Amino acid sequence: MARVVGYALAVGSSEAGLKLSGIAAIRLDARERGGLAYAALTSLSEDDARAVAETALTAAGSPLHPLLTPMNDARWWASIASRAECKAYALAAYEALPPAEQMAFRNHISEVEISA
Repeated sequence: MARVVGYALAVGSSEAGLKLSGIAAIRLDARERGGLAYAALTSLSEDDARAVAETALTAAGSPLHPLLTPMNDARWWASIASRAECKAYALAAYEALPPAEQMAFRNHISEVEISA
């Protein structure tokens, strides 16, 4: 298990972290996993530890591939996502738009604010 932790840290991706979580669930009992979680959380500042714990307990993960109705799927995902996830994906999606569509989006948001 120590090697698996080392490999996950060396890779440093969220996917490696999720795989580590799955392997830990199989190989370690709840007390051992709790000890690892406690050690990791107490190594962080209080604010960082709280953010990590909140993310672990409430994170929705990355959005699923939309099937038929991307907007409905996006709204569902946003309803279960943490605030940090919503902000990150919203900004990344906005930045991925061409400038003309960014402007159209800003205009849409301005209209929604005015009518609200």
